Amino acid sequence: MVDADVGILHPGAMGAQVAAQAVAAGARVWWLPRGRSAATRERAAELGLRPAGSMGELTAQCTVVLSVCPPAAALDVARQVAAAGFSGVYVDANAVSPGRMAQIAEVWDGTGARLVDAGITGPPPRQAGTTRLYLSGDDVTVARVRALFDGTVLTPVVLAGPVGRASALKLAFAAYNKISYALAAEACALADGHGVLDELRDLAAHLLPGTPLAGPEQLASAGHRAWRWEPEMREIAEAWRGVGLPGAFADAAAETFEQWRDHKDDRTVTSDRLIADLRDL
Repeated sequence: MVDADVGILHPGAMGAQVAAQAVAAGARVWWLPRGRSAATRERAAELGLRPAGSMGELTAQCTVVLSVCPPAAALDVARQVAAAGFSGVYVDANAVSPGRMAQIAEVWDGTGARLVDAGITGPPPRQAGTTRLYLSGDDVTVARVRALFDGTVLTPVVLAGPVGRASALKLAFAAYNKISYALAAEACALADGHGVLDELRDLAAHLLPGTPLAGPEQLASAGHRAWRWEPEMREIAEAWRGVGLPGAFADAAAETFEQWRDHKDDRTVTSDRLIADLRDL
């Protein structure tokens, strides 16, 4: 069992389940309820998270802080934690580019804190074998973070090498996985415009089973997550350009997901609605 005080910023759908695994391992996990929704407060209470009154209280209490937030907020969250005087282990588990991670590393220069780069792949961890936590950075510090999740359903995987490697792997996987949803939606919109959407779905079910193109329910699942995926696509585009590649695929996917922002957290939205949104431009 782990004997540690850990902070989580901020426990959304993914962050809450990551925090739950630390709780299951024996850690005391703290969060900031101020300004959060009633649903988030209820979820945190159900998972055994402990409320802190301020960022200063949380950072003074915790030796490890996990940042699991939308990528557009990652740098700002790091700055807030640093401004509170945190000097422990800061784990940035956001979908950010290696370039953005370098900016986050600059925040911690000279503070005495140690940074671990983390990348979460898979759904919120609720059962074994579905979700991995890739970690890169200083070996000793990475080993400490890995120990928080050993034996839980969130599988820690250590990547040898510096900060930035975990983020690069996360975004490379997300580029293929999430852009496939945007591509499927655009293909469906094309077929719908020519009156052959049902035929496309039948063809995809025959030749590409298990893909968003073949499964309307699978495609629909992107709708309530698109508000998070859009800024992630921007990070992917930056990461591609950082190695001399064009970022056009990710830019285009970001534009697709942007059309679905109004469906944030709406799990009732259908694939037909998402396709109609694209055709209504």
